[in-house]
Amino acid sequence: MALYSEKVMDHFRNPRNVGSIENADGVGEVGNEKCGDIMRIYLKIDNDVVTDVKFETFGCASAIASSSMATELIKGKNLSEVMHLTNKAVTEALDGLPAHKLHCSVLAEEAIRAAIEDYFHKNQIEYIS
Repeated sequence: MALYSEKVMDHFRNPRNVGSIENADGVGEVGNEKCGDIMRIYLKIDNDVVTDVKFETFGCASAIASSSMATELIKGKNLSEVMHLTNKAVTEALDGLPAHKLHCSVLAEEAIRAAIEDYFHKNQIEYIS
């Protein structure tokens, strides 16, 4: 069996939504000191809907694929849905990740939560996780 699924390889080789958003409504950055992965998520939000999302990730294939898939899963979604995105959903959408790479999907979840928190903070909305 291959280490990575075809979906992981596709999102690694052809990542979706790469880049940054100028004047983003929310920006979240997280990192994992142990593996060195750093993930930054940018959100454009209109009427509580994620109208655009971009990411910049410094990391391994799993980190890049997780970032790419996570952005695909939240684009066009309402914030209440986005706040419930889990690393499990990201992993399942990628047809799985090796056990020692599951932390990459956790980073994606955490980066999105951090970006939403940033959006709430900037707009003086109480953040309830």
